Amino acid sequence: MKRKILLVALLALLSSVAAFPQKVSQSYVIGFYNLENLFDTVHDEGKNDYQFLPDGKNNWTEAKYKKKLHNMATVIRAMKEENHHWHTVLGVSEIENRHVLEDLVSQPEILAANYQIVHYDGPDRRGVDCALLYRPSEFQLIESLTIPFTFYGVALESPMTTEERQNFRTRDVLMVRGNIAGEMFAFYVAHLPSRLGGKGGDLRARGAEIIYEHAMRLQKRFPGIKIVVMGDMNDDPFNESMAMFLHGRKTVAEMAEGDFYNPYWSMLDAGYGSNAYRGVWSIFDQELVNYALVHAPEGTLRVLPIVKKRNKEFYGRVFQKPFMTVQEGQYKGTPFRTFSGGDFVGGYSDHYPTYLIVGK
Repeated sequence: MKRKILLVALLALLSSVAAFPQKVSQSYVIGFYNLENLFDTVHDEGKNDYQFLPDGKNNWTEAKYKKKLHNMATVIRAMKEENHHWHTVLGVSEIENRHVLEDLVSQPEILAANYQIVHYDGPDRRGVDCALLYRPSEFQLIESLTIPFTFYGVALESPMTTEERQNFRTRDVLMVRGNIAGEMFAFYVAHLPSRLGGKGGDLRARGAEIIYEHAMRLQKRFPGIKIVVMGDMNDDPFNESMAMFLHGRKTVAEMAEGDFYNPYWSMLDAGYGSNAYRGVWSIFDQELVNYALVHAPEGTLRVLPIVKKRNKEFYGRVFQKPFMTVQEGQYKGTPFRTFSGGDFVGGYSDHYPTYLIVGK
């Protein structure tokens, strides 16, 4: 009887643990991480980085910058330790320039990954961009480009005036195309407009629409291409931007060929979260995959389940560890961020990273 109880307890434990997929011939980690204001200490001409200078509001010293780099590299390394694999592709946001990425990939914790960088300076008024880190031994780069945020041809109703639209600036969307194991992939990395002041729903919808239209043109140009859209969407999977304009679907069964599967929708329903605001959890950090990656032919790369909880399989992973989480006080249980209440607290990010795994 005791042996039976122990066996049941062991099986319950194993079913709740995330693990790298077994019994597959090849597997690759694809993820996204909002690095929460990764700025260096030197002013970039044209960038609004003044609060991240030694004499700025945040007293952003070299010591704080080095601590931030170490923290970001520590998280990336911890994901590698869990998976026994480095990320093949890691999208990032809230980075100031290429220089901070060069410093990041040179950190001793992740130097062995040999990450290469795809980055373009964008027009965002805060001075932050999206970028992609990749391992050239696993992902062979073909092309990259940025997709600007425009209102050209938009049919969305917006409270913005013509002048406000002309003056609006936000992050470009990054698109990177290349091969993994001889199969063509495209990755879109986005950081859609903010929710500050309760605004921007129409702007995030427009951003999703821009990504979707470009992705559909790419599918037409390269039939069978496998696409991952990732980023800090500033919206949950069920919001209009994701569900309507990016055609995100909650289940694989709902998908048509022009749709994307969003594994984080069901995960949000199950109680997972990547960021919290006023006690409410969301999953703004997402990876969505197209029909070709979900319904891949036998023997080719497809998205794999990586989390089991209460006998349910989930195809996404919200990565959180105790060292990345506030352990006491008002914000206990939420991401341990760099700043809190305007003070430097030496944490990691106000978002947890997320990832999925593709394999054969």
